[in-house]
Parts: sequence; C-alpha cells; structure tokens
Amino acid sequence: MPAARDSEPVRQDVRVTGVAMTPMSRRDQQAAAMVRQVVDEALADAGVGRTELGLVVLANALGGRLCDQGCIRGQAWLRGTGLAATGILNVDNSCAGGASAMHVGTLAARAGQSPVLVIGVEKMWTGDRGATLAGIEDGLPADERHGLRGRHSNDTGSVLMGLNATWVSRQVAERGTTVAEIGATAVKARAQAARNPLAQFHRPVTVEEVLGSPPVAPPLTRLMCSSFTDGAAAVVLAAGSDTRGPRVTASVLRSGDGETDYHDRLSETAEQAWKEAGLGPADMQVAEVHDATSAEELWSLEALGFYGAGDAGRATAAGDTAWGGRGLYVNPSGGLVARGHPLGATGLCQVVELTEQLRGRAGDRQRPDTRTAVAVNTGGILAGRDAAAVAVHVLQRD
Repeated sequence: MPAARDSEPVRQDVRVTGVAMTPMSRRDQQAAAMVRQVVDEALADAGVGRTELGLVVLANALGGRLCDQGCIRGQAWLRGTGLAATGILNVDNSCAGGASAMHVGTLAARAGQSPVLVIGVEKMWTGDRGATLAGIEDGLPADERHGLRGRHSNDTGSVLMGLNATWVSRQVAERGTTVAEIGATAVKARAQAARNPLAQFHRPVTVEEVLGSPPVAPPLTRLMCSSFTDGAAAVVLAAGSDTRGPRVTASVLRSGDGETDYHDRLSETAEQAWKEAGLGPADMQVAEVHDATSAEELWSLEALGFYGAGDAGRATAAGDTAWGGRGLYVNPSGGLVARGHPLGATGLCQVVELTEQLRGRAGDRQRPDTRTAVAVNTGGILAGRDAAAVAVHVLQRD
C-alpha cells in the first residue's frame, strides 16, 4: 500500500507568463476577431505554442443575447486557430466572468494542466441598447428583476445603476463620502486612462464636468459610471520551477447567497485572499478594483481594508491614490469607468494591467519598482444587496 502522507502536497507556483488586451475604444470588431487577436498576442508574449497548452478557459457574459452564440462560445470563436485538440472550457459569471476564468485557470495550472490560456471577451455595442441592458440584467435572478425594476427605475433604463445609486445615498449619509469626492474619483480615472493607449476614454475631465454631466441615477452622473465596452483580454498561466513572470500568490473566488451585504462579502473574500497570500492591505502597492461607478471604487477600497470608513474619498481627492500619489496606486488603467467594462473580460483586463505594472512595462502610468498588486472583480447581485460572485487575485514579483 502507498505510504500515508504526513503533510499537504507542496502547491506549485503559478505565474503569469503572457498577457494581451485589445483597444477598448473600438466598436467595429466581432467577438471572434477580438479573441483571435489576444490569443496570438498573449501566446507570443509568453513564448508558448498552441500545441503546448493544457487547457483554454474563455469567459463571456452576453454572447447568447448579442452574438447569437449561447453555448460553446470558445469552440465557436476559436475555430481555425490551431486549438482544436485542446480542451476549451466556457465560463459565464456576469461581470466577474474574467476573474472567475482566471481562478479556474490558476487551479488547472496548479493541478498540472500548465500552461493554461485564459481569455475574456465581450461585444456590447450592437445597435440594440435594450438588448445590451437586458443582458447586463441577466446578472440578477430572474424572479427578482421585476421588483428591482419597479424600485430602481430611472430615465436611462439601467436597473443596476439605480441599485448603485441607493448604495451611494447610504455611502454619503453613513460614511461621510461627498459627491465632490466621487467626482474627483472620476477625474482620476479619466486622467489615468489618458495615459493608457488601450483605454476606452482618453480625454481628461474636471470635477465640474463630472458633476454637470447628465444624470444616470442621482447622485450618479454619466461620467461617474462605466459604459458599454467592446474588448478582449488574455492571460497565459504556467506552473513549474522554470517559469518566469509575476506569481499568483492568491486566487480566491466566493459566491453570495443574498444574505450578506455586498461590501461585507467583499471584505470576507479579501480576508481569505490576504490569508492565502501571506500578505495584507498594507503590503499592496497597486490595485485594480471593480469601479462600476466611481462611488463604488471608494467603498470597495474601504471594504478591502485599505482605508477606514469615509477615508477613501478624502485620500482620492487629495491625490493619494493617483499616479505619483503617496498611497496605494488605484486603477492605473483607468478602471471600469475609463478603461472600460467589457463584462466577461474585465477581470482579465485588471490582471493584464497589474502584470504590466509588475513587469515595469506600463509606460507613462508605471509605478516605479512595483512588487505587489491585487485585482478585485465582482459580478451579479442577489436580493438587491449581495454580490453573486467576488474574485480576488494577489500578484507578486519575486
């Protein structure tokens, strides 16, 4: 009989060895074209051939509604790319699809299927705004949508932004965050996106422009909210002693049940990630957080342990979280608000940005000597209060 094991097996290090992302400002490419572009670029960046791959994981949320491809999206969009002999796994976890696919890819690489290619893609601009909004609302349970529409209706038709607006009202009343601080956060996002050639928006804005832009769901204005975005991103993950690249020191995915507040769920997931990484908020230098709105960036920073209640807004308005600031560098890519939010790709866009920061390849938005970084991606809402999925990835440069 085999000898009993006295301890847990040694977990293989998983590293990000290649990354790629499409420009987020284009609307003329179909999903398949975007996928093929990032596959070619990420594999070239990693120096990995197609026949070497152990698994491909593809994340997408809206293909069924908007691209007439409800199933086998990866297989359909990767036809003719030389990946036919590789297992392809499809993931849909609403806005957290990209980070969920990253989690699956990390586990697969640890288990010996290295290298793993992880892809996220979304085609949101189709000319049918109602269909895109309906696809986004698929991130709500079907039996809750009607009631949420009734309680959070607004002129833009965005139920989720209406729901976000109720959180902002609480944030202002209970945590002391001001609307001007939220506006300053949007200004920071646009300024950092202006340094990112792949971002959706490149024009800097002022606080006055943000506060004066059209209302979405008051107090949220247009420039405080993420927009429809077409885009794709890809990451190559590999395990083994001879691999090079930032190490994935924590990969944690948690799902909600409708019983916990969204931000408490965020805190719980982050605590598990800090434990797995052997690091804490004070050790992080760069963060990409899920800022579906600029207000959400601030509350998330507090929920993740970077700031006390109400402190993130003041720090952001003071320039602490911006490029060249004295604190945690937040959303150097521009975040969802300015880099863009292609639902199923967003979590991987975050990882691409952090990998470039850790490699020292982020150009005009580079933080010098970056060694630690964290990506936080969420998706879906349950019972109007709980996150359906939260994923946290901690990356570290040796």
